[in-house]
Amino acid sequence: QVQLVESGGGLVQAGGSLRLSCAASRKMFSVNTMGWYRQAPGKERELVATMTSGGSTNYADSVKGRFTISRDLAKNTVYLQMNSLKPEDTGVYYCNYRAGPFNGWGQGTHVTVSS
Repeated sequence: QVQLVESGGGLVQAGGSLRLSCAASRKMFSVNTMGWYRQAPGKERELVATMTSGGSTNYADSVKGRFTISRDLAKNTVYLQMNSLKPEDTGVYYCNYRAGPFNGWGQGTHVTVSS
């Protein structure tokens, strides 16, 4: 098992920035993917961005050019730098860790963007 601890959510005005962090308690496999998903009120959870241990990234079209995902492999940590935030970015952001058969989620951190 891997525990994921997220931090960095909060309230910000439109156009502002936030940085999310997620630390995994351990590395299960050398090949793994960490990333962020979000769920807005009344909507399904959706992909925001992911990054493999090899450095490949995948972004939702809605955040390309505004959000940047990065990882510190030594610390088993993934970050999400969110710039030019919009009210539609509001939601609960969940960290995800996938390695082999394991697919784990953090408890979620709230991001609220006011207009």
